[in-house]
Amino acid sequence: MEVKDKKIYDYIDDNKLEMEKVMKDYTNYIYTIIKNYNTKLSNEDTEEIILDVFLTLWRNESKLDINKKLSSYIAGITKNLIKYKTRQAKNELNIDDYDGEILNLTNIELFLIQDEERNIIAKQLDKVKQEEKEIFILYYYNDMSVKEIAKQLNISSSNVKIILFRVRKKIKKALKDRGYTSNEK
Repeated sequence: MEVKDKKIYDYIDDNKLEMEKVMKDYTNYIYTIIKNYNTKLSNEDTEEIILDVFLTLWRNESKLDINKKLSSYIAGITKNLIKYKTRQAKNELNIDDYDGEILNLTNIELFLIQDEERNIIAKQLDKVKQEEKEIFILYYYNDMSVKEIAKQLNISSSNVKIILFRVRKKIKKALKDRGYTSNEK
């Protein structure tokens, strides 16, 4: 049986996922997905994604359906981490990007405001339940749809929408309390 066709129960021993065996069998598979999906990632980023895939799998082992193919979970996690890493790389500031440009006071002020807003959002996310934080990140940072999140976390789509609404409400309140206003009603 090819590695991609193995089900999760093939990697279960004593009700635990055999991570060493999973890592041995799937490291090359993950590497291939990364290289086929995005060749602009550095070797360090590629290695980090591979390790993060296994860490995510290990953290969520209790949520896995043992009758499904492990490769499906691994491919989904890998693609989400690639999107996250790519977005993160785009958001990193590099002084060379601004070489020859004159930054006026308005641009600097806008940057500082956006940075402060991001910090407030991050602090607020640290205060919510882990599941709520995970759903928020999957939706807003990993570009997953409500339906995809519901399927991955094995909850209803309406529950995902309710959680997103509640977290947004908490974040809006935190921003408002700190003097930031929203055009959204």
